[in-house]
Amino acid sequence: MPAELHISSLLVHAQPAALTAVRASLAALQGVDVHGASDSGKIVVTLETESSGGIVERLASIRDLTGVLSAVLVFHQIEPLDHTEGV
Repeated sequence: MPAELHISSLLVHAQPAALTAVRASLAALQGVDVHGASDSGKIVVTLETESSGGIVERLASIRDLTGVLSAVLVFHQIEPLDHTEGV
């Protein structure tokens, strides 16, 4: 199977009082980048994984974080990795 990069974006809704802790927990997860948050607890996140299964696993981990009310997938793109680029 060819190597792929799965790029996804998520909207995470956290309890406003837990926003700082949730952002720190998200930043500690591999392949997760936090791009912004509102005072109401909405957080914009991107994921980079090697498979769609990785997205499902990471999404479940995010939903299980203390203070997270919901996490939903907004966008998913698959990019083939060409190991001959730049050679």
